[in-house]
Amino acid sequence: MVKTFGIIGSLLLGTGLTQAAPPDGNARIHALAGDSEIVITTTRRLAGAIGSLTWNGKEFINVTDHGRELQSASAFDLSPTANSETFNPTEAGSRRDGSGTNTTSRLLEISAAGNQLRTKTQMAFWLVPGERSAGMLARNTNALSNHVLTKDVRIGFERWPQALDYRATFSVPADEHHIYGQFEALTGYMPAEFNSFYEFNPRVQQLQPLSHGPGEIKNPVVLATADGKFAIGIFAVPQKAPDLAGPNYGRWFFDSAHVAKWNCVFRVRNPQGIRSGDYHYRLLVPVGTLAQVETMLREWQHVKW
Repeated sequence: MVKTFGIIGSLLLGTGLTQAAPPDGNARIHALAGDSEIVITTTRRLAGAIGSLTWNGKEFINVTDHGRELQSASAFDLSPTANSETFNPTEAGSRRDGSGTNTTSRLLEISAAGNQLRTKTQMAFWLVPGERSAGMLARNTNALSNHVLTKDVRIGFERWPQALDYRATFSVPADEHHIYGQFEALTGYMPAEFNSFYEFNPRVQQLQPLSHGPGEIKNPVVLATADGKFAIGIFAVPQKAPDLAGPNYGRWFFDSAHVAKWNCVFRVRNPQGIRSGDYHYRLLVPVGTLAQVETMLREWQHVKW
């Protein structure tokens, strides 16, 4: 049976008016993936963002606050006085939400059935008005943005059951003017034990050790435990579009916060203004042992997209 959560109308007693009840963001999908199931969980606390991904008894996501999930975000019009967090719609919520049970983001739709998940979220700005990031003042005047993220996630991609087929669509409002858009199509925050970093080198068709950086490269990034028993990577399906640069793959290791991160970023620039509307990105996330992840990335080099 399909478990679907949507905006359901409820009558306000004595008024005859209808009020939209918020969707329930708690959902779970799963599918057999090699020797174990991949299980993905979303929560109301994170406006339907993915707060847990487990495989073979291992948790792959660090979910301490509203930034450390498997999620998407965007940023606009960066400059020497305006960094990426000063106008930063974020799927799971705002910095001020912290480790709390509520989110500033607004979940609009969610459905989960079997191995498939779909959500639609009005994203919060990472900073609320008046807050600063690295001394730079938030440029947004509201806590909740008008930017909408729609994601479609399927566990399993063609003959690869240990891959997530992850599609993110960013909707940029028509009444906003931007000359630069930075789309963090997907980012993942992992526990600190995922401290072995690799890049997939397509020239030699294998993984090679990578420093903790931070920094961006052109090749897909993989984070793994030191014993290689658990690994998770990121690969973007190639695409061409006007004014588009990317994908680039970033990685970080935050010692003090005990968390590791990778991401995949696309950038759009146009001095006359980037177009409003939808920006679509498709990512594949290989999950498994380090050897299994390497095999998937190698085989995807030969797929005709």
